[in-house]
Amino acid sequence: MVRAGAHGGIAGICTKAIRFYRDRRGVAAVEFAFIVPVLLIMYFMTMEASQAIETSKKVSRVGSMVADLVTQRQTVEAAELDAMMQIGNSTLQPYNRSTPEITITAIEITNETTPKVLVVWSRKMVGGVFSAGAAKDSVTTVPPALKIKGTFLVRVESNLSYEPIITWSADSANRLGLSSAFAHISMGETYYLRPRRNPTIPCGSC
Repeated sequence: MVRAGAHGGIAGICTKAIRFYRDRRGVAAVEFAFIVPVLLIMYFMTMEASQAIETSKKVSRVGSMVADLVTQRQTVEAAELDAMMQIGNSTLQPYNRSTPEITITAIEITNETTPKVLVVWSRKMVGGVFSAGAAKDSVTTVPPALKIKGTFLVRVESNLSYEPIITWSADSANRLGLSSAFAHISMGETYYLRPRRNPTIPCGSC
């Protein structure tokens, strides 16, 4: 009788195990719990990638817009250059997790046998603060195709250290342990344009 009871107990356990195995109630909930984190990660990564691409396009647009504004002028002042760079900064909105660095440099290529590439004037914005850029008459460089004797160029460099939203916080504290891997993404563009209305564009207060 004891042996029969043991067999009956084992049979009961096997029957319950089979019923449990065949029971499909709650399977959808378990599968959902497994797949939700994956879906959330894919959603946030897609959102972050699209924002980064759009911001990169805006950084490029900042450089071309500021260069276009400067080269339409016959003369400029430092305050006007600062205002143009501030307009460029506003172009990045609604992105506001970091500020761009914008540098406007007027360049003269001398009419010598071996032409020199010299800075005429320069102005920059770093961290929202405006100041002088490269020193007057300092040597700089341009692409070989633009190194033409006796020409005047305006170079605008726009750079941004992009901070992904998954690592950014208002108090600059690390979040989610992701700051080391995705802290900053460098974005930048450089534009060269020639003056539209005058051979040169002097800056009286630069």
